[in-house]
Amino acid sequence: MKLAQDKEFLDRLCQQDKSAFIELVRFYHKQMTAVARGIVGEAQAEEVVQDAWIAVYRNLPKFEKRSSVTTWVYTIVCNAARTRLRKDSRLVQLDSNLQADSGMPAERFNADGAWSRPPPQWDIDSPEQLLEEEQLQDCIEKTTEALPEQQRLVFTLREVEQQSAEEVCNILGVSDSNLRVLLHRARMKLMQVIDRYQETGNC
Repeated sequence: MKLAQDKEFLDRLCQQDKSAFIELVRFYHKQMTAVARGIVGEAQAEEVVQDAWIAVYRNLPKFEKRSSVTTWVYTIVCNAARTRLRKDSRLVQLDSNLQADSGMPAERFNADGAWSRPPPQWDIDSPEQLLEEEQLQDCIEKTTEALPEQQRLVFTLREVEQQSAEEVCNILGVSDSNLRVLLHRARMKLMQVIDRYQETGNC
């Protein structure tokens, strides 16, 4: 957002100018919702973002411009989402929803280990066509939601929101080497899911 680097715009923001704030919301709301969704899921993402925008507006006079506006608002929405997770005792650990590396479902085989329900025949020839499958897209989304929080955040910020590695490190407070490890693990998990889906037709 070039305007967010403009001194006059930043001065107006820090003075809680409503027109400047509305412009900020218009630009960042979608991205902040994606980040919140990566932490708390679809159902609570919008509410978390609303809480984050309230916090942004209240704290604008304290914004010291030592970091970019992008880093600042993403940090606030991350904190808001994490706070919601801590307060909501009804949420179960998302990692338990993921059948980690369990291979193929047992019901696909009979007692002697042969197929009881063979995998479907694929007419899709390219990875691009495979990724266009709606069922696979749903599978990828569910898998992303079930990643450990830091992996999920790193993947969302780097791969979905296309933030720079430096920005992500600043937002999450992680080192560059740690970021690379987290991103690698998230990518590997998603690759395993895609491979399994291509082989079995199941998530």
